[in-house]
Amino acid sequence: MKNLSIRVKITLWFTAILIFITSCTYVIVFSVNRQLLQKTIRDELIRTVEDNVDEVEYYRNLGVADPQEVDYYMAFGEGYLEVDDDFLDKVNEVYTSLYSEDATLLYGENPISKHTASLEFADAKIQHLTINGTLYYVFDRKLVLEGLEGLWLRGIVSENQGMTQMVAITRLLLLFLPLFVVISIIGGYLFARRLLKPIQRISESAARIGGSGDLKERIEIGEGKDELHQLAAGFNEMFGRLEDAFEAERQFTSDASHELRTPVSVITAQCEMSLEETRSVEEYEQALRTIQRQGRKMSKLINDMLDFTRLEMRAESYVREMVDMTELVRTICSDMAMIKEKDITLKYEAETGIKIYGNRQLLSRLLVNLITNAYRYGREDGLIFVSLKRLGEAVELSVSDNGIGIAEGEQQKIFRRFYQADNSHSAIGTGLGLSMAYEIVQFHGGEIRVESEPGKGSVFFVDFK
Repeated sequence: MKNLSIRVKITLWFTAILIFITSCTYVIVFSVNRQLLQKTIRDELIRTVEDNVDEVEYYRNLGVADPQEVDYYMAFGEGYLEVDDDFLDKVNEVYTSLYSEDATLLYGENPISKHTASLEFADAKIQHLTINGTLYYVFDRKLVLEGLEGLWLRGIVSENQGMTQMVAITRLLLLFLPLFVVISIIGGYLFARRLLKPIQRISESAARIGGSGDLKERIEIGEGKDELHQLAAGFNEMFGRLEDAFEAERQFTSDASHELRTPVSVITAQCEMSLEETRSVEEYEQALRTIQRQGRKMSKLINDMLDFTRLEMRAESYVREMVDMTELVRTICSDMAMIKEKDITLKYEAETGIKIYGNRQLLSRLLVNLITNAYRYGREDGLIFVSLKRLGEAVELSVSDNGIGIAEGEQQKIFRRFYQADNSHSAIGTGLGLSMAYEIVQFHGGEIRVESEPGKGSVFFVDFK
């Protein structure tokens, strides 16, 4: 069973259930039909006997009888009995006979007369009699009209009267129910094959993508909104994310290798130059300072990369809590205002009582990165202004400067990892500051955007909702 395909399993289960339902249907139909037939037989017995009650008449002399009638006459008491000729017929296997009070058969036919001789008359009641395994129904009616006193009509019918109909119905059931089962099984198999065809396509596409490694390929199963189309859409979305992740990983590795290549090359060159021949103390000191500077740059780059990876891959490790943003902005801005890099002045304005649900460490890193970026690209004797305020139900944090600005074509690129809009400053930072800020904002469910004009400065807006 485990080695069978889903299509075959579905067909087998469908077949088993269908056979069970068909068998139950056959038993129910047979049982109900048998009961209905038996009731019909009893009703027909009663109706036939009741009709024949009017077929027996009494005359004191034959002179008053209708000469046009072709009936049967017999002497009875001081007159005659007239029995309609239709009374002579066996109607729907119902036998009707005329008896006297002492159970003497006067007229009619009774195929089991010797067995009913001892059976007492019971007016308007059905009695049962079993003979050689066959059930017979017996129905008696007492005649009460003038001259008919002491006479009884007895009707007899066998339960086998309905056997012909039962046999016909049984044959139809035995013929059509198996045919119905076979047709249903074939239809169910074809339906299961068609139903599972999208799954087969999904499996083939997944195997093909896994074999080729081409994450750009997608699963195509046509239009639809059912569960299978949702499954295919889920796979396509997963492949899209994997493609983005692999592409980002490839780009990250390439960028990291590129960024580390320069300091490693500088360190290697300084070491080789210092070892080529004897140098003066000053030259050795200068070489060591260069190596130290490049080593610190590498260390900072590696730490930024680890922080970035941690934020992307293990965001759950950052605990969320209610953070007093007003206090955070005031503290960080007060500390960083003392940097005085390029004689830039840092000012801030923060509304009181602003709190958001997030991680204090990451929010601090966000603000520090934005202010550091403003210092880095600010002009001499410039100004940095940090603002924290409410905008309806949202909170807006902005950091503005009057520095060199960012060209319009590069404003959407600055949040990429290792991207630096001004290559003349590439030696200053790692190129991860703004991309880290972007990830932190995403972690908190916010949005970050920039408005800038070359030569006039930039404003970074962060909206928390």
